[in-house]
Amino acid sequence: MKRTLSVLILFALALSRVVAAEPNTLTAKEKSAGWKLLFDGKSLNGWKSSENPGSFSVEAGTLVVFGKRSHLFYTGPVANANFKNFELQLDIKTFPKANSGVYFHTEYQETGWPSKGYEVQVNNTHKDVKKGAGLYAIKDNLEAPAKDGEWYTMRIKVEGKHAQTFVNGKEIIDYTEEPNVVRPDNMKGRLISNGTFAIQGHDPESRVLFRNIKVRVLP
Repeated sequence: MKRTLSVLILFALALSRVVAAEPNTLTAKEKSAGWKLLFDGKSLNGWKSSENPGSFSVEAGTLVVFGKRSHLFYTGPVANANFKNFELQLDIKTFPKANSGVYFHTEYQETGWPSKGYEVQVNNTHKDVKKGAGLYAIKDNLEAPAKDGEWYTMRIKVEGKHAQTFVNGKEIIDYTEEPNVVRPDNMKGRLISNGTFAIQGHDPESRVLFRNIKVRVLP
C-alpha cells in the first residue's frame, strides 16, 4: 500500500511538472497570484512593431527576433499597456552574436532606439561588453548570465524607484534610482516612471527567441 501511494505521489509530481512546463500558459497557482500572459504563442496580437516589422515572427510557440533593427511594443489589454510596479518574466534563448533587450516604462516609437524607459540587456556572447540582465548604460552587468542555445528565465521586478533583475532565480542587478537624477542629453528619458514593455531587434546577425512572456502587476 505504501509503495503504491509513493508511486502515485511521484506520478502526480511528474504530471504537475509537465503541466507547468506547457509553453505560453499559466498554471492555476500563477493565475491566483495575478500573473497575466502578454504573448499567446500563436500570433503577435497585442504587440506593435516599429520600423522593420519583418524582424519579428512566431514559430512553434516562440517569438523569433531576427532581422534589422526594430522594436516590438506591448499594446494589449493587460493594465491598458501602462505599467508602474510589476514583475515581468520571460524565457529567452540566444544564439552566437545575439544582442537584444527588454524595455520597461517605455512608449511606442516609430523609429530608432526607444528614448523613454530602461533597457534590460539580452546578451551572452555578443561583442558588446554589457551582458544580459544589466540595466543598459545605467548599471551594467559584465558577466554573461546564461549560455547560448539554452533556454533561461529572466525576471524584472520594479517597485517604486527600485529595480531588480534575476536570471534563473539568481539576482543580477539591484538598483535604486536616486531622487531628481539627471541623465545625459542622449538618455534623458531613461527614468523609472510608467509605460509599456518592448522587445528589441538589434541587428541582422542577432537571433533571439522568447516565450512565456508574462507580467504580474504589483500594488
